[in-house]
Amino acid sequence: MQIVIIGAGVIGLATAWRAAQGGAAVTLVDPAPASGASSVAAGMLTPVSELSYGEEPLLRLGLASRDRYRAFAAELAEATGLDTGYRDDGTLQVAFDADDLKLLDDLRAFQEGLGIPVEALTGRECRKAEPMLAPGVRGGLLAPEDGSVDPRRLAPALLAAAEGLGVRLVRRRAEGVLVERDTATGVRLDDGTEIRADRVLLAAGPWSGDLAGLPPGTVPPVRPVKGQVIRLRTPVPFLRRTTRGLVKGSSVYLVPRADGEIVIGATQEELGFDTRVTAGGLWELLRDARELLPGITELEFAEVTAGLRPGSPDNAPLMGPTALPGFYLGTGHFRNGILLAPVSADALAAMLLDRPVPAVAAPFSPARFPTEVQ
Repeated sequence: MQIVIIGAGVIGLATAWRAAQGGAAVTLVDPAPASGASSVAAGMLTPVSELSYGEEPLLRLGLASRDRYRAFAAELAEATGLDTGYRDDGTLQVAFDADDLKLLDDLRAFQEGLGIPVEALTGRECRKAEPMLAPGVRGGLLAPEDGSVDPRRLAPALLAAAEGLGVRLVRRRAEGVLVERDTATGVRLDDGTEIRADRVLLAAGPWSGDLAGLPPGTVPPVRPVKGQVIRLRTPVPFLRRTTRGLVKGSSVYLVPRADGEIVIGATQEELGFDTRVTAGGLWELLRDARELLPGITELEFAEVTAGLRPGSPDNAPLMGPTALPGFYLGTGHFRNGILLAPVSADALAAMLLDRPVPAVAAPFSPARFPTEVQ
């Protein structure tokens, strides 16, 4: 089986690795592999903490992926010798005021109704768990099984693992899909080169809608959603685990790394392909982070970045075959690309190799948008 994957972010890389393990000859096409959103993302593995009403199928997919992560990270480390920064020390959600606490109480009731284990904490208990929290924090929820990974370590590890199995990397931009007799037969690169394949997987994140040569109705309905992220550094321990906060209705998160980095994020802006860092976006993040953790302003400023998430109409992934035979989608993961990498790779590789697909992936077929992707 000859497979071409367009896009070498975490979804494309992980799928290439799994497909190569399954015996396929895989070519990855990307001018800048292991970069893009993976170089900006915080790497939260928080399907419980990020649960929203009406997203129960996405929750199940996220739980299935989170539960794969320990073995996934260990397998990568064994294959490459590279550490992914995986941590499973839980996620603490905290409320700044009484209104924020009411929102968390409603979320807890929803979570418990779905059988998800969470622990309600008082303000005092939150500060015991995270001593740097502000005295005024009203309470919180602990999701003990959520965690995090460092995407800047994960992506290079996936690239090394894929190349170690013979995956061919072509550092060019895919310009279009080759179609013969109503079947996808490969891709055309920006230098005119053609790569033939039995199957083509489009995993180009927010750029997935830019590919030429697709018949009407097969262009994926994916849009870019901007996110700005701040990175700070501390020489002494500051946070023990990922901490998410509600501050007067606004959401902010802080993700600690073992090397002293703390990632603060993230804005969510519908501004097309704009990746400018703005004073307003940074001010909002630091303002809310300081309300929860006053000592944050004493930490060293390291970096600020802006990236683009691939959003679908329902902000859930598009995974599976399209009406164009031989052409598959693996895009639209929105804010969950890092979390969903293990289960997405398993599902997409199974689809490409005509093997049994995890049932948890069934709700995310592109066919759910019949008027847009057919």
